[in-house]
Amino acid sequence: MSRIGLKPIMIPSGVEVTIAENNTVTVKGPKGTLTNKFNNEMIIKKEESTIVVERPTENKKHKSLHGLTRTLINNMVVGVSEGFEKKLEIKGVGYRAAKQGKKLVMNLGFSHPVEMDDPEGITTEVPNQFEIIVKGIDKQQVGNYASVIRAWRKPEPYKGKGIKYADEVIIRKEGKTGKK
Repeated sequence: MSRIGLKPIMIPSGVEVTIAENNTVTVKGPKGTLTNKFNNEMIIKKEESTIVVERPTENKKHKSLHGLTRTLINNMVVGVSEGFEKKLEIKGVGYRAAKQGKKLVMNLGFSHPVEMDDPEGITTEVPNQFEIIVKGIDKQQVGNYASVIRAWRKPEPYKGKGIKYADEVIIRKEGKTGKK
């Protein structure tokens, strides 16, 4: 049995969940509203202050959809109640970031600054010039936008320069050694 799929999803106070036909789940909370359509074969039930996801059979397709559906609904509930954030760190001589209105402006060693507009539903914060925080209610969009920012300068293994996630560990390599 799926350990994740069997766990009930607790609905916090202030969050409203509606399950329409065709397994369309709408979650409204203090931070916003998220809607997602799930596979029609999965059984999604709302029981008082919990949501339970069940699978109709034990075949492989239903087993794999069971935990996935439960996790996606849980991410929607957490997103509208608490929100998600990813922290990025910038390391390198002359590398820095700044916020200009809704634009994120980064100097990353190119001949021009990199300017990125915040997508709909996502905000970026720059507490200091070496740190970027991406926030939003949709976990997938937050992670995707953070990876787009990181892709401008991935961390390199020799000096560790570039943009990395705050919890990411860069495995450093030793440089060339001279002839002996």
